[in-house]
Amino acid sequence: MLLNTLLLALREIRRNLLRSFLTILGIVIGVSAVITMVTLGNGATRAVQQQIAALGTNLLMVMPGQRLGPGRSSAGAPTFKEADVEAIRQQIGGVNVVAPQLMSSVTLVANGRNWSSTINGTSNEYFISNNWTLVSGRQFEEAEERAGSAVCVIGETVRRELYGSASATEVLGQPLRIKNFSCEIIGVLLSKGQSGMGSDQDNMVVMPLRTVQRRISGSQRVDVLLVSLQEGSDSERVKASLTNLLRERRNLSDTDEDNFNILDTRQFADAMAGTTQVMTMLLGAVAGVSLLVGGIGIMNIMLVSVTERTREIGIRLAIGALEREVLLQFLIEAVALAALGGLIGVVLATLASLALSAIMQMPYVFDPGINVLSFAFSAAIGVVFGYFPARRAARLDPIEALRHE
Repeated sequence: MLLNTLLLALREIRRNLLRSFLTILGIVIGVSAVITMVTLGNGATRAVQQQIAALGTNLLMVMPGQRLGPGRSSAGAPTFKEADVEAIRQQIGGVNVVAPQLMSSVTLVANGRNWSSTINGTSNEYFISNNWTLVSGRQFEEAEERAGSAVCVIGETVRRELYGSASATEVLGQPLRIKNFSCEIIGVLLSKGQSGMGSDQDNMVVMPLRTVQRRISGSQRVDVLLVSLQEGSDSERVKASLTNLLRERRNLSDTDEDNFNILDTRQFADAMAGTTQVMTMLLGAVAGVSLLVGGIGIMNIMLVSVTERTREIGIRLAIGALEREVLLQFLIEAVALAALGGLIGVVLATLASLALSAIMQMPYVFDPGINVLSFAFSAAIGVVFGYFPARRAARLDPIEALRHE
């Protein structure tokens, strides 16, 4: 009986293809919108996590000032010194490497071309703490760091903009003019692309800290301390030890506020990912409203169908069909429409997600859970919104139904 009822329902759907398509259109839009929104949200979360991970694994960024972000209160806060770097290496457990950082915006000149970039004065530990890989060349030698030699490692954007078609190997040994001096290129970094803040991570020149201090900044300051933790280290414990050490070295009393701030990139990544997931859930919920609208559309069309097929229903009831058989026929018809709409919505959502992920340059993250859930929910909508028209059809009086014109 169930097979015959299913075949009858499919026959009615096929007989009115245009009406059936318009009936499931709301379900198609709802399912595709929900899946696309959630998939893009998952891709955005993955992109944020990857971009923050590119800053460094288990990395603490120590900066002067009482708060982070735009307008942070750093006025009057003393910068760091190289001695602070050495003290952290020797006195804080669980630390892998500590890299000082002094940054300055400059105009680079090479091959008759100019390019605005950022000079990053640091040490070899910077390449470890920030997960940088050299595509060609080498890092700084100990003697070059100690003497402040005019050597540099450039990012992919600097290589492309100043040296054009020259490969990463061909630019090694080439001169790069910075202000009033030239440095020798000893390495080229593997590209990382855009950061989570929208800046180009490859538009950078890395030089020994003392070179930048003597030839560019003219001071012995260190702007940022990059503290990379050992795998498995308790970041909260390390942050507490680091806070106590820096307060002691900066002569802060118990009543003084910290004049520095410590950012844990892992916590930052978790917070950003959590925010993205909340936004994804909100967008998915808004898109899910269209599923309910689609369900209402199915109910309306099924009620019209019951009215059109009143005589057919009366004949079936008159020759012995049971009420539950008529109810089952219309209910299966509604569920089949909703499930077909859900299936089409899943296919369209997959295609749309792949296309939009490529356009927005973020990873495509397939979530089987949301696909199955959306399809099951669309079928459930067919049951919920199809039950009332089906019950109405099953409860028709056969005599009155046969009289219907």
